[in-house]
Amino acid sequence: MEQKIIQIGNSTGVIIPKALLNQIGLETGQEVLIEQDPTTNALIIIKKGTKIKRSIAPEFIDILEKVNKQYGSVLRELAER
Repeated sequence: MEQKIIQIGNSTGVIIPKALLNQIGLETGQEVLIEQDPTTNALIIIKKGTKIKRSIAPEFIDILEKVNKQYGSVLRELAER
């Protein structure tokens, strides 16, 4: 769905069609949080109070495993100090 950013008084906004609001369970007047996805720069609209389950990219896990393999003993030693 393509929408334009429009001027609303001294602010800007995007019209969200009622069908889409109904589909995602939001109503006019509800408070939402707006976040930016750091990998895609997409804006994410979340109903206030919703718990967000974040996933970790497999590539990040691979990097952590390599760092732990190479520097794990040093990191454990530093943590004990």
